[in-house]
This record gives sequence, C-alpha cells and structure tokens, in this order.
Amino acid sequence: MNIVAWIILGLIAGAIAKAIDPGARGGGGILGTLLLGIVGAFVGGILATFFSTGQLVLTSATLSIPGIIVAVIGAIIAVFIWHRIVGRAV
Repeated sequence: MNIVAWIILGLIAGAIAKAIDPGARGGGGILGTLLLGIVGAFVGGILATFFSTGQLVLTSATLSIPGIIVAVIGAIIAVFIWHRIVGRAV
C-alpha cells in the first residue's frame, strides 16, 4: 500500500477510534490521530491474519471498508494497551 493510502487509512481509523474510545481524546492532534490509526492498522491486520490463518504474520489492513473496521478495532486495542502501560495523566 502506498504512503497516501497509509495516511488516509491512519486518519480515518484514528479519528473513529478517538470518537469511540473516550480515553483516547487526550491531545495529540492530527499527528497523534495519524499514528494511532497506522498502529491500529498493523495491530488489526496482525490479529485478523492470526484469527483467519492461525499464523502470526506482520501485515496491515488495507484501504477498504473491512480494512478500516479492522484498523479501528486495532486502534482501540492499541489505545487500551497504551493507557495500561503509561497510565492516565490527570
């Protein structure tokens, strides 16, 4: 997937994940949203591949409706893990 598609997928998935998960509404701006979406695409792609094939392969979601859904789920998981590791700042 080319870089423009990565940016679009990252922005869409990150924005949806921030809208769904209230804990993700902390700062970060557009760059944070983009990174959250890209990490979510990787996490979601890896999990989707693992559940469908049983193999743990480094892959990512594609720029499609199912790919966006997988990336959003991955982004929510990434936010959850991030908050567990770092903790919430007051």
